[in-house]
Amino acid sequence: MKICCSFLLCILVYVGQAQSVNRYFDQIRNNDAALTAFFSRMPKGGDLHHHYGGSVYAEPLLAYAIQEDFFVDATTMTIAKEQPVSGKWERFSSIRSRGALESYKDQLIQKWSVKDYHEAHYPSDKQFFESFDKFGAGIGGTFETGLSELKQRAIRENLSYIETQLTTIPSSVSVDQFLQLNERLRNYQATRNETAVFKTLDTLYAYLLQKNVAADARSYNVELIEKLHRKLQLDDSLFTMRFQNFVLRFREPVTLFRDLVTAFISADLSPIIDGVNIVSPEHGETSMKDYWLHMIMYKYCNARYPKVRSSLHAGELVLGLVLPEELTWHIGAAVHTAKATRIGHGVDIAHEANNYELLEYMAKNKVAVEINLVSNEFILKVKEGRHPILLYKKFGVPMVISTDDAGVLRTNMTEQYVLLAKRYKEFSYDDIKRLVYNSIEYSFIEDPLLKRKLIKDLDARFRVFENWFPDIHPSITNSPVF
Repeated sequence: MKICCSFLLCILVYVGQAQSVNRYFDQIRNNDAALTAFFSRMPKGGDLHHHYGGSVYAEPLLAYAIQEDFFVDATTMTIAKEQPVSGKWERFSSIRSRGALESYKDQLIQKWSVKDYHEAHYPSDKQFFESFDKFGAGIGGTFETGLSELKQRAIRENLSYIETQLTTIPSSVSVDQFLQLNERLRNYQATRNETAVFKTLDTLYAYLLQKNVAADARSYNVELIEKLHRKLQLDDSLFTMRFQNFVLRFREPVTLFRDLVTAFISADLSPIIDGVNIVSPEHGETSMKDYWLHMIMYKYCNARYPKVRSSLHAGELVLGLVLPEELTWHIGAAVHTAKATRIGHGVDIAHEANNYELLEYMAKNKVAVEINLVSNEFILKVKEGRHPILLYKKFGVPMVISTDDAGVLRTNMTEQYVLLAKRYKEFSYDDIKRLVYNSIEYSFIEDPLLKRKLIKDLDARFRVFENWFPDIHPSITNSPVF
């Protein structure tokens, strides 16, 4: 009887604490500073839509390029390890010697991120996507310092898990002899001839296996991912990191298929590479032209590597960016054809053909959506009522909150939650807490014991967070200031 009474008392105390947090949260909904302080302390689970190359801030990338004395193009603010043939290229050491380095630093950071951006000067989507090519030459040399930086920032921000997309997998297998198949595949795409596409892919797949493309996958896993993960001790009691492979949408079909097969094999073999993604601007010419073909390629690979999960960038489009009819099918194809486990962005869901049925299907089959509020606002100008987050909520589609490219966007996870709470009053504190748990439950972590451990860790973190309000700072929770 005493045990039952004690348990009941604990429940009542916990409910009281949660009510205090809810009351305080409701008081500060319209105060950015108070929300920032609140969410800085709140446990935030995982960041599942995360690009390494866009998440490290420009400053350390620039420091590395200066240290290695890279070349800089004064016109485009692009860096290169070796001097290209054309352009106004100059080494950092030369720029320093003539006293112009500080001026260049400011310009480089402005070109490599959204710092000091003004929409009157340049289209926001171009500013964002073009930044990656400008600093891309320095990414590979920063993996150790960059991953350590991301881990420490995550810990400081009460984030316990990141699922990052690090880099593409280099391939030693040439597909030059099959380049004539690009046109054939696109002809099949024009008539939606899935059977013919599969037969063509059978030929390519047999060739790739015969040429031992799996060796490239193993080498990437062992020599880069596993080595970095082990050396940097990315997993510990406070934090866990896993990886997604990705391929580039702008590649020609045969090359992209080789890369996709390699990515699937790599993910299938590794316990810390948990999925396969597809990136680069969805509205790009090749991306739009070959979108159906890409979904069929995913379907092909899914059949051969069924345990590998995928999160596809889909629906990162708005009216005016592409033809209206192109807004009606990308998310549906990613969900139904490519069998994506999660959808990245999903901004144009309201334009999808059979949109209500698709939303119901995603809710029923637990296809989660990665919501990137800062990213969607900057790149697509989608915010507040134009964002479909409340549509997803209404239909019960599981959602997670993510940063996308925190370095380029000069943001962090806390800001995502501040925007969520301030703009969408329909999300209570309990709703937001559910999103945090979703970020672990809908992660691609393969080990069920590890996933349960992270969930229990979240339980403990929230107990500490929620206890802090009524017990330690009653004046805060009772304050009518806000």
